[in-house]
Amino acid sequence: MAPGTSLPFLLLLLATLLAAAPLSQAAEPEAFDVRRHLSTVTRYDVSRGSNSAVAAPSISDECRVIHLNLVARHGTRAPTKKRVKELDRLAERLGALVNEARQGPGSESLKKIPSWMKGWQSPWKGKVTGKGGELVSEGEEELFNFANRVKERFQDLFDEEYHPEVFSIRATQVPRASASAVAFGLGLLSGKGKLGEGKNRAFSVLSESRASDICLRFFDSCQTYKDYRKRKEPDVDKQKEPILEHVTSSLVNRYRLNFTKQDVSSLWFLCKQEASLLNITNHACQLFNEAEVYLLEWTDDLEGFVLKGYGESINYKMGLPLLKDVVQSMEDAIIAKEENYPDGTYEKARLRFAHAETLVPFTCLLGLFLEGSDFEKIQREEPLDLPPMPPQKRNWKGGLVAPFASNNMLVLYQCPGKTGDNGISQGQNSSYFVQVLHNEAPVSMPGCGNKDFCPFEEFKEKIVQPHLKHDFDMLCKIKKPEATEEPSSLSSKLYNLFLGLFWRKGYVANAEDVKTEL
Repeated sequence: MAPGTSLPFLLLLLATLLAAAPLSQAAEPEAFDVRRHLSTVTRYDVSRGSNSAVAAPSISDECRVIHLNLVARHGTRAPTKKRVKELDRLAERLGALVNEARQGPGSESLKKIPSWMKGWQSPWKGKVTGKGGELVSEGEEELFNFANRVKERFQDLFDEEYHPEVFSIRATQVPRASASAVAFGLGLLSGKGKLGEGKNRAFSVLSESRASDICLRFFDSCQTYKDYRKRKEPDVDKQKEPILEHVTSSLVNRYRLNFTKQDVSSLWFLCKQEASLLNITNHACQLFNEAEVYLLEWTDDLEGFVLKGYGESINYKMGLPLLKDVVQSMEDAIIAKEENYPDGTYEKARLRFAHAETLVPFTCLLGLFLEGSDFEKIQREEPLDLPPMPPQKRNWKGGLVAPFASNNMLVLYQCPGKTGDNGISQGQNSSYFVQVLHNEAPVSMPGCGNKDFCPFEEFKEKIVQPHLKHDFDMLCKIKKPEATEEPSSLSSKLYNLFLGLFWRKGYVANAEDVKTEL
């Protein structure tokens, strides 16, 4: 964006031009489907279906997958209690608008009102238990089916007998995330047990306390990020305002109802919920034409970019503990292979289930969905330009970056001898490569020369190392509690010593790794 350009004026100008343009000029390769334009409320299968088919890159047949890291968002969920109340208020507001039109002169305005709007009530009215936002059946299916595809894709990795320290499943303590982990586990381990007709088996899901989970809920612990978000949210609202004003004006003229910007914002939210959860696209969504949907989608993407993504470096720098955990798990897998640990004594997969606020920063740390030379900018922690408005194309689209059940998989390959450039470290017998899959599709890594398979040492040097100059506690203003523990007994010290020695050989779990709430 050119310096000195008035953002509200530019947004309003582009919105007007786009709305005036023929809809046939919209850059859509297929027939318009509003379900593909719901930003982060997009269903996973819809998002995957909208991706262009890309030929999968190949690696030598002699290479083997030895470890899998998964960071996934929960599946499709119900609206939260706060948003259900917003829809209840919308129902009252729509009733008042319809009554106002009935009392007005003439009957022409009544003819323009969509029939569904007359007497409409929220489908979620009175159905919220607790805070809402729970995983719905469609979300369960997303994770269950995803697990089956993972199991099929990495058959050699998952053919081993299940053990919680070999296939570690972790989730936040939020019910929709832990339920997603369970749905995934059921798919991954179906047919591998003795329970019921599906031959299921029990499995472990580990969780940290919300207060201490800096791997999957770092955004809860980072005061610097909280301060930034509180300061920036009003600015984002101002950036979105010209679009909402434009769409509100269009709807008022189209339906002869006195909509406000808040009404339009709530109607757009209703459209997303109906289309994603109920597969209804001919009610609230039909109020908007295609050009308006593109613009409203962009406002959602803008908010995600500024408050969760590349808009400010704190958004992704606070995800450093997760990045370290991923790299450490790969280093442990390499040690296990180099030292010939027997199968069943070391971890082969670390499977994590969390939130968009987890997945998006991690995606940014990997440098995905950038424009042009932006990777060098984020390495220098420089601010990036906002995603270009429609009809311009953009890489940053919430429906592709972080739909429901979105995920990043980091696949670690072991190849014999020295395969390719920089694939082998001094003293190692094999070379190791990292492949990144986003929503199951292979993506090249800008930080690794746009390679599909990045040598592990190069991955650490060029993608991971630049972020390691930060310390999470200092970055996020974490105050460490003063030590009040009594000196350890001799037996306790000896126990911890032997625990560490045995874990290095892959025989027992690290105590910190299995910390969980009952």
